[in-house]
Amino acid sequence: MTEFRRILLEGAPVQTIRHGDELVAADGRSVGVEEAVHLPPVEPTKIIAVHLNYQSRTDEFMTKLPPAPTYFHKPITALNSHKGAVVRPERCKWLNYEGEIVIVIGRTCRNVSPEEAGDYIAGYTVGNDYGLHDFRDTDAGSMLRVKGSDTLAPIGPGLVTGWDFHNKGIQTRVNGVVRQDSTTAEMEWDMHYLVADIARTITLVPGDILFSGTPAFSRTVYPGDVVEVEVEGLGVLSNTIVQGPVPIRDDCGAQPSESEEVISTALGGDWEFRGIRTPSKDLYPSTVEEKEQG
Repeated sequence: MTEFRRILLEGAPVQTIRHGDELVAADGRSVGVEEAVHLPPVEPTKIIAVHLNYQSRTDEFMTKLPPAPTYFHKPITALNSHKGAVVRPERCKWLNYEGEIVIVIGRTCRNVSPEEAGDYIAGYTVGNDYGLHDFRDTDAGSMLRVKGSDTLAPIGPGLVTGWDFHNKGIQTRVNGVVRQDSTTAEMEWDMHYLVADIARTITLVPGDILFSGTPAFSRTVYPGDVVEVEVEGLGVLSNTIVQGPVPIRDDCGAQPSESEEVISTALGGDWEFRGIRTPSKDLYPSTVEEKEQG
């Protein structure tokens, strides 16, 4: 396997190859992994994400997988990097992490079979498909602002080639505490299937990325939280949640809301608004106020 990372090196974007604890550019310049200022490892023209793919997530929402994958689109302006700040806008409360594996396209791809799809994949990286559920009431169909607001698509730290996605662990941690813990064996549709499915009608070009789904226990995070997603063989993607200083405008458009649908989704699909089942208080605060008041 080879790991490529895009970083800012002396003010310019440069692709490097990881050699142990050093990132080395083609001209021989190097910087330590921990000291590097990371950029997203690729520059996509499209960011596509699958809705449900892990069995535990489906069970959590007390539903069934559809007969075929369904997808949504994240704007490229949502793209973020390893160690980049994830911004929760002022007047919003329900920002959730979703640790995922991201497929990176390496060759122009259209109308290929699942068996052929692997030849069109450059490699894989780690992603966090953050969701701003305050807009779920208005954007549930498109997920545009829920999943597409600025900074909500961090990927990285690098692009890894030659990685076998079968039976690999994926884990999300918040402030060092494990929140999501699963393996790719739980996925209904594998990486090759997802690429082939999308490429039936949409041309994928080099650099395009596909988020491949998240396991159970996506939950709300708050300003100051450090969220890490680790995938076996791909590394650790780390981001810090920050509070946006500018509030969501109230002179146009639908406003952030806290309906039963918003709260139950943010606190887990098994949470009933009327209190039939509630999240465990030792893992998750029962209210936003409880968390933000310490």
